[in-house]
Amino acid sequence: MEEARTAGTDVDFVLDCAPADADGAPTATGRTAYRIVQEALTNARKHAPGQPVRLVVRGTPGADLTIEVTNPVTTGSPSRVPGSGLGLIGLTERAALAGGELRHGVHDDGTTHSVRARLPWPAA
Repeated sequence: MEEARTAGTDVDFVLDCAPADADGAPTATGRTAYRIVQEALTNARKHAPGQPVRLVVRGTPGADLTIEVTNPVTTGSPSRVPGSGLGLIGLTERAALAGGELRHGVHDDGTTHSVRARLPWPAA
């Protein structure tokens, strides 16, 4: 997240779980969550430069860890970079391998893009 902020992205971050719980999340869950956030922030910076991003992470042990990254859709489309979209496909597969799911796309109103992930978070 600091990398995105350093690059000029305004990131509104909401953490809705106890820090002690977050520190106790399984390593694989934490690694998968990190990659999802990293890719979503990179995509927002690439495809909606200058737009604010909202990152919400929620969860508790014994339930799920959820991640939602949203940003406004910009008018006009930046030039398509070779390999565009492959990161989200890879993350969808990674989330599935972890027993979770990842969905991404533009909301029905056409104004907001989101990446939403759910990862299992076993009780300690």
